[in-house]
Amino acid sequence: MPQPVIHFEISARDSEAITNFYTSLFGWSVDANNPMNYGLTMTKDGDLGIDGGIYQQGDAEDAPGVRIYAQVDDAQAYLDRAVELGGKAVGAAMEVPGAGIMVGMFLDPEGNLFGVVQHVDGKA
Repeated sequence: MPQPVIHFEISARDSEAITNFYTSLFGWSVDANNPMNYGLTMTKDGDLGIDGGIYQQGDAEDAPGVRIYAQVDDAQAYLDRAVELGGKAVGAAMEVPGAGIMVGMFLDPEGNLFGVVQHVDGKA
């Protein structure tokens, strides 16, 4: 069974400007009213689309760009497998406080940043 793509993120040097760009272009709804100022981005139209997020670039290592995330049953195991297949883990899988998820990131053999998400604590 394939692991579905369930989330995307857009990292930006100016998250307010890029949020305005995408809301104007596509009519997306973005809500950043949370402690992390993470722009929860709603793009679904019925059964089509996935939701995501827009956020302010954290530091020089967090380059602007688009990331996609696949849902998995064991985030760390998928990071380990990515390394076995020629990728490079970007740290260990870690729990996002209060979100009920573990997230891991890796670089594929071509250098593309890709994420995995594991639901924990019965949250989906």
